[in-house]
Amino acid sequence: MAMMNRVLHSRFLFLPKAPLVSPFLSHGRLTLYDEYKIRSHRILDLTSKKCVPCDSKDVRPMSEQSANELLAQVQGWNLLSEDGVMKLHRSWKVKSFTKGLELFQLVADVAEAEGHHPDLHLVGWNNVKIDIWTHSVGGLTENDFILAAKINSLHVEHLLRRKAAA
Repeated sequence: MAMMNRVLHSRFLFLPKAPLVSPFLSHGRLTLYDEYKIRSHRILDLTSKKCVPCDSKDVRPMSEQSANELLAQVQGWNLLSEDGVMKLHRSWKVKSFTKGLELFQLVADVAEAEGHHPDLHLVGWNNVKIDIWTHSVGGLTENDFILAAKINSLHVEHLLRRKAAA
């Protein structure tokens, strides 16, 4: 169990902090494995959801406060305001131009499956930038955070330079 705790600790340090009270808690003590289960559950909240069509007149952009609350679940993403439109933004440094295109293809596959499409930018030869926002409402919706969480779950380490930009 100690070895498992060390492995989990080293692999899941990137996960957001979770509350200490949880239905997953075993034996009244919070072990590293319990903490991993709690954190994984919080992240899966978004990755287990599907993007919904945004063509309804009832869909409105979320407030900055709501966006900041969901932002904790999509590590590495930042809020960006451009011309009064709130967006999710993230950037990566890739190993090469073609690795950037490979990253775009992975993101495109997820975006197509969700029916929700980000703005993709390859700046220079190795700077990948992604902006996500719901164009039809002129701001952020839960769909944007769902897509960001699913992009975060992609295995892209082999495409990135050793020191990736956040």
